[in-house]
Amino acid sequence: MNALPGTEVRTPAYAWGQRVIALDDLHNDGSYPERALDALLAARGAVGEIVKIGHAQELNEPVYLVQFSDCVVGCLEIELVPAPIGLLPEGPDEALA
Repeated sequence: MNALPGTEVRTPAYAWGQRVIALDDLHNDGSYPERALDALLAARGAVGEIVKIGHAQELNEPVYLVQFSDCVVGCLEIELVPAPIGLLPEGPDEALA
């Protein structure tokens, strides 16, 4: 990850595999050509999992690829909040409990 010359790369607040919640409705900005422009990709309150972390050089901001139910959406930190532990089962053992 590189930042603009003279600036340091911002450290991501969230980690790979972390569950997060969308703070607002997330709409298609053209990233999904098979879906209508501005189509709803993840509704406010949807729970997803961070599957990759990148960096928006122009903004010097982490960009999170979040797997929601049926698509992966690029999100900024201001669009997410950590999901509370215990909101959903975390693993196979907890799913059976």
